[in-house]
Amino acid sequence: MSKNLSLADAKRNKKDEFYTQLPDIEKELQHYQDHFKNKVVYCNCDDPRVSNFFHYFSYRFEHLGLKQLITTCYKNQNMDLFSQNDAEQAIYLEYNGDKNANKVPDVEEIGIHHLQSNGDFRSKECIALLRQADIVVTNPPFSLFREYVAQLIEYDKQFIIIGQQNAITYKEIFKLIKANQIWLGVNNGGTKWFGVQDHYDIKTLSRKKTINGKKYFSMGICVACREPFAINDMEQWRDNHYRQLPNAVQGG
Repeated sequence: MSKNLSLADAKRNKKDEFYTQLPDIEKELQHYQDHFKNKVVYCNCDDPRVSNFFHYFSYRFEHLGLKQLITTCYKNQNMDLFSQNDAEQAIYLEYNGDKNANKVPDVEEIGIHHLQSNGDFRSKECIALLRQADIVVTNPPFSLFREYVAQLIEYDKQFIIIGQQNAITYKEIFKLIKANQIWLGVNNGGTKWFGVQDHYDIKTLSRKKTINGKKYFSMGICVACREPFAINDMEQWRDNHYRQLPNAVQGG
């Protein structure tokens, strides 16, 4: 079998690893900085040592006033961003802030723990970590977006997550939007560049680029949110976004 997987094959095989770039994370999260004070933030779909979500929160730990940062990964202990997730044991990291006043999350300040399971967000271990969290922030597997959101709703968690733009047309997601249980982020829509693994076969030239030997793929995105957002006029805000959604979904 060829090692080059099409994006469709990748989705079917649940190998939909798209790595969010730091500027896109900063652009969205800058609007909610006041809401992270004294909170436990959980990034449960990230290799914590290379994740830009981990980078964002660990380097801003004191500025945001975080209580704790927890990240987990799916069987990936390779420092290479584009590794194949072939390590035999998954890990999770805990960071409780800068201890030596150098404003850098040093290795000795980060607690590294092995998981008995594979690090899947649906595993008992990861659910136990989820229960400890106040806010979940990550880029979950796009093919599991419905299931991922359902879990966050089930455990009544605040969250800010990035998905494919068409995720808002899923009936399960749109139902939550209409019920005002989740809503769209500030920078919802538009096209962003995501890092992908080398084996992804991107056929459309305009949707791919390579920088310093790393491959990137562009796609439309949505930002799905459930608190900690403070919207002054939520009803008007929701109605404005509702009108932006496809007519077929609005009538569905």
